[in-house]
Amino acid sequence: MTRAKELEEYTGMSDLVTVILAAGKGTRMKSALPKVLHKAGGKPMVQHVIDAAKEAGAKRNIVVVGFGAELVQKAVGNQAEVVVQAEQLGTGHAVLQAEPLLNNEHGTVMVLCGDTPLLTGALVKKLYDAHRNAGAKATVLTAVMPDATGYGRIIRTPEGTVAKIVEHKDATDEERRVNEVNSGIYCFEKDDLFEALKQVGCDNAQGEYYLPDVLSILREKGEKIWAVAADDYEETLGVNSRVQLAGAEKILRRRKNILLMESGVTIMDPDSTFVDAGVEVGKDTIIYPGTWLEGTTKVGENCVLGPSSRFTDTFIGNNVTAQFTYAHECEIGDGVTMGPYVHLRPNTKISANVKIGNFVEVKNSNIGEGSKLPHLQYIGDCDMGSGVNMGCGTITVNYDGKKKFRTTIGDNAFVGCNSNLVAPVTIGNGAYVGAGSTITKEVPEDQLAVARARQVNIPHWNDKRKE
Repeated sequence: MTRAKELEEYTGMSDLVTVILAAGKGTRMKSALPKVLHKAGGKPMVQHVIDAAKEAGAKRNIVVVGFGAELVQKAVGNQAEVVVQAEQLGTGHAVLQAEPLLNNEHGTVMVLCGDTPLLTGALVKKLYDAHRNAGAKATVLTAVMPDATGYGRIIRTPEGTVAKIVEHKDATDEERRVNEVNSGIYCFEKDDLFEALKQVGCDNAQGEYYLPDVLSILREKGEKIWAVAADDYEETLGVNSRVQLAGAEKILRRRKNILLMESGVTIMDPDSTFVDAGVEVGKDTIIYPGTWLEGTTKVGENCVLGPSSRFTDTFIGNNVTAQFTYAHECEIGDGVTMGPYVHLRPNTKISANVKIGNFVEVKNSNIGEGSKLPHLQYIGDCDMGSGVNMGCGTITVNYDGKKKFRTTIGDNAFVGCNSNLVAPVTIGNGAYVGAGSTITKEVPEDQLAVARARQVNIPHWNDKRKE
């Protein structure tokens, strides 16, 4: 039993520290945004890696930033420690920047890549456990690729240790027939790692310090170099281009949809349903094609969502039906029906059993229980009570060109079609507004307000037009 394993069994805690490499620009992405901040499955790539490390039980995570350092540091926040690689001089140099933070550590350091969004906590744990159990000074995570062209091959000894890693261009024909490749993810014993890093040179075409050179240095000292293969090579795939990003996105979406279906969610067409990694969906919900569930969205049970709907950072209760709907940063209560063609904008709260028909937009408003917005309405900056009926074509006029004002509508009020409620204005409980009215003053409780000119019929008007 290794010292690390003894420590973990005694304390119940892992000695694992991760160093996540996130300093590169990602030239092939052709983007002003640092590569690791490009999203896959609704999260920045580096976030997927941090999440996997945490899930595996890492006690500390250190992110090495460089290009776009401030942006990456902001995205990481307080989830991990951050160290800056001022000059991008290779992977070995990047890891070396973390040494001052690890002076008091004597356990395992795992080096992860910030551009591997398909990495899972289970795989990180598998690598860590294999490293401990092997008693090796370094362990390489490998993948068996269906097509290994372009990858560095893992050449093993008869005992299973790593004899060498040979790049594709330098490999013999026999070595190229090996499909086990280097993922670029490693476990090291901390003291051995940094001692060897100080011996790594930069005598190469790029003038960089390469982390894999540490393996050669340790091997020359007679140390054991182990390797463990991922069960699924997809988990090790890195992203270096927009094409590869799209591939990773597809895999993450597929994984999420499978998890949802296995938990009791019906997805009519998984290939055209897009659910972010952090989204939660209750059982017996049905999702139709063309639907996006993004960000922190949470969906209750027995809902019917879609087709062609998008929900971003939205809470959706139970038994909600919504088709052709776009909702973002809002809350939808139980039993709400919506659509088609509904837009719910931020800071909107739709209470239980509200009915919203076609071509309705609601913004920064509270809609009371059981109220009805049948069709062709704009409801902005409004506090609406329960049991309200809003006629077709009615809007709240909330903006005077400089400031926005609120409209208040009491319980059980009835607003006739094609009415304008000019804020700030209050419609009392049980009040009625006649169709076609423009309301600029308070309508007291249980009263009828009619604010339109008396109809005048002009005889022979059409005859005069013809003249």
